[in-house]
Amino acid sequence: MSTNKRILIVAESINIDDSSGTKGRVALIKSLAKAGYALTVLHFTQKEIQLEGIECLAINERKNNFIYLLSRVHRLLNRWFKIDIGDAIDKMFGFSFGFFNDAKSIEDAVDKYNHNEYDMIWTLSKGNSYRSHKAVLELPQWHTKWYAYVHDPFPQQLYPRPYNYVPHGYRQQRLFFMEVTKKAKRIIFPSQLLKEWMQSYYGSIEGKSLIIPHQITTSIENVDAKFPDYFKVEKFNILHAGNLLDLRDPKPIVEAYALFLEQHPEAIETSSLIFLGKPSQYDAYFIKQKNSLPSLYNSEDYVAFNAVYAMQQVASVNVILEAKSEISPFLPGKFPHCVAANRPIIYIGPYYSETKRLLGKEYPYQFDFNEIEEIAKAMISLYQTWMSDPKNLFLNRPDLSDFCTYIHLKSVLNNEKVS
Repeated sequence: MSTNKRILIVAESINIDDSSGTKGRVALIKSLAKAGYALTVLHFTQKEIQLEGIECLAINERKNNFIYLLSRVHRLLNRWFKIDIGDAIDKMFGFSFGFFNDAKSIEDAVDKYNHNEYDMIWTLSKGNSYRSHKAVLELPQWHTKWYAYVHDPFPQQLYPRPYNYVPHGYRQQRLFFMEVTKKAKRIIFPSQLLKEWMQSYYGSIEGKSLIIPHQITTSIENVDAKFPDYFKVEKFNILHAGNLLDLRDPKPIVEAYALFLEQHPEAIETSSLIFLGKPSQYDAYFIKQKNSLPSLYNSEDYVAFNAVYAMQQVASVNVILEAKSEISPFLPGKFPHCVAANRPIIYIGPYYSETKRLLGKEYPYQFDFNEIEEIAKAMISLYQTWMSDPKNLFLNRPDLSDFCTYIHLKSVLNNEKVS
C-alpha cells in the first residue's frame, strides 16, 4: 500500500475536550497522517477546528427542512412545557429527529466528494452515536471503500453486564447496525475482545475486521508548564484520570490507599491519591474519606485534556479502573496515555478484559475489585521503589508502546490481516 493513499475521514467531532471518545478519534487521525496518508477530514463539530498539517472542513447543519423543524419542536416542548416526547420518537423510529437531521447533514457533505478520488473513507463517531456511519450507509458508491470504526457495543443493550440499559428503539438500532456491518468493507475495532464480542451479535463482522488500538498522542498543544496546586511533582502521586461512571467504583483504590498509609504514615505528607473527572455519584464518598485521608483529592469538575495528559506523564503511578463485571471488552481511552507515560499502571478490573490481555498474565499490578490488601501491597512496593529512586519507577513495555503507534497502524493497513 502506497503511503500517499487518500482517505476521506468523516468524524462527528474533533474537539478533544468534548468527550474521551473524541480524544481517541483525534489521536487516530493524527496517526493516520503520521503514517503518510493524505487526509481530508469532514467533521460535525459545529465550529472551526484545525489539526496541524491536516485538511479539516466543518460540516454545516441543515436547517431548511422538515426534520430540522421537528427536532426544534421536540426541544422547545421539553424546554418550555417539560414535555419530553423523545422516548416515543425513539420507539417509533429508533433515533431522534436530531440524529436523522445530523446524519443527513453529514451525508450531504460527503456526497459532494468524488469517491473515485479517494482510496478509503473512514467513519468515526463517539459515545452512543453513529451519525457518520448512518450518513455513509446511505451512500452506496462509497461502500467498497468504507472503513467503519466501532468504538463501543451498539446498541447499548449489547453492553456486558452489569450494564443493563435497553434503549428505546433498540430493534431499529440493531437493524441499522447490522446493515453497517454488512455494507462496510472493513470494520475497525480498538480491541480484540470488542471485535469478538460484537461478532457474537453480528456474524457479518467475521472475516472483515481489523484491530487498531487507541493511539499514543505524540504531541499535545498548549500544555501549561505549571501544574495545579493539588499536583505536586515531587510527591508520590497515584493518579486516576477519567470520569467515574456509576459502575466504576473507586472504593477499592481508596481503601487500599488507606491501608498503605497505615503502614507508611510518613506518606501522608509525601504522597497523594488523585481522581480527575466530572462530578459523580461518589462525590459524597470522597468528601467523607477526605476527613481521614487529607492527601486524597478529587476534582470538582472536568479538567482539560492537555492538563490531564501532562499530569499522567509525570505521575508516579497511573490507575486504570473498570466496571465490576465478568468481562470488559473495551480498551480504555486512557490506556495509550498511560503507556506513553512509561509509569507503572495499577489495573483494577474483571478477569476477562482487553487491558489485562495486553498487559499479559505476568504483569504484577493487575487486580480484581476485592483484592484490597494486594493493591495496598503494590502501592507499598512502588512507594519504596520511589523512595529509593523515583527514576526506577517505569512501565518498561516497548511492545505496548509500539502497538499503540502509527507504525503498528500502518502495518495493519498494509497487510490487511482481517479476522
